[in-house]
Amino acid sequence: MSHDRETPGDSDSDRHLREEPQHLDELGPEAMYEAAVRLCTVGDGPHGVSVARTTVARIAETLADTRSRDCVMFAADLVGRLLPDGGMSPGEGDRLLRSVAAKLVRAQHLRDIEPLFGELPDGVSGPAVELRACLLGELALIGSGGGRRSLEAYADRLRELGHPLARLPRTRLDIEHRFAVRVRGLGPVKTAQQLQSRFPEAPSTDGGAVAGRGARDARDDGRANAAARPFRAGGWAREPEARFFTLPGRLGPDDFGISFLKELSLRCLAGEGSRRGIALACVTTPDDVLNELFAASYVGGVNGQGQGSAYARLYAWESLYALMGLPTGVPLLEAVRRAADHRWLRFMAFTDWFHHDTSDLAFAVLDPTRTRVAVLAATDTDVHRDALG
Repeated sequence: MSHDRETPGDSDSDRHLREEPQHLDELGPEAMYEAAVRLCTVGDGPHGVSVARTTVARIAETLADTRSRDCVMFAADLVGRLLPDGGMSPGEGDRLLRSVAAKLVRAQHLRDIEPLFGELPDGVSGPAVELRACLLGELALIGSGGGRRSLEAYADRLRELGHPLARLPRTRLDIEHRFAVRVRGLGPVKTAQQLQSRFPEAPSTDGGAVAGRGARDARDDGRANAAARPFRAGGWAREPEARFFTLPGRLGPDDFGISFLKELSLRCLAGEGSRRGIALACVTTPDDVLNELFAASYVGGVNGQGQGSAYARLYAWESLYALMGLPTGVPLLEAVRRAADHRWLRFMAFTDWFHHDTSDLAFAVLDPTRTRVAVLAATDTDVHRDALG
């Protein structure tokens, strides 16, 4: 189709919106919505359709962030119009839907969001249901929506239908107290001094080194994928390393430290000492690990994008379950109780894996029998690509 030929309903103002989306701010909410509805159905060839969809997505996010009941309805309607027709890739569609849900919860009054839940779903597929599931997930983490009949009924229906977000509790658990909370001065841990100043160092023992040499690789791809999901979803620069090991006997009570970890066949510790600095491990807690897992996909990597609170929370819990080796059917509060019986380490080293320039994370978990160990390491640096594999 010629770019000089006008398609039905494709007005000069619509073409102007596609070509110069920065002029969106000059329109009122209703005019933006009407233009976006037209752009959902028109376009000048594949490139024109792509630009139009991008503009509609921006309009939906702008409306979600503009406080009024009409804007709530406009944003929700545009998500429903835009996503089912294949106009966006699954990844782009997920990002838009989760972004709109997060903006609605942050910007709008609950009384204006509540009418979206007037009709219960028949299934879990489709952007309309997914948007509302994300809204419930976002509201749960800010402690809002409890006692609202329509929201409670919708959440119950999602549980009946088996929506993945519905397994999460409708209130923030105490172990989740740090989610999305920024503390001044507590950025990424990049140096050994920062790690030692925040967490007590685990001992380095000869017994740990002997036990590490006897550890056997216990490969489990499904479990590894679940453990690594927060980092993949957040678009961290490198593929995480998730590994599991079994020991021939119980690890000594003081031997779970860096001397033990250095004997495991870990890519993240390969060539330890190749950079200037010491390798060390420090004792941490399950809430620290869970918070870092949440932040990995909530914030997103340097080349990725945040996933919104609802799915960041789900991915964090799935990863924590995988690290502990728990079946998905174990209730979350039971998982919290069991987490206290595990031992948790944060560790770092100066290798080709850890670059200490953006975000590096590494955890090790020892189960209560002291015979099984899980390790998860992730880096958001994109240098020395070949060395990291």
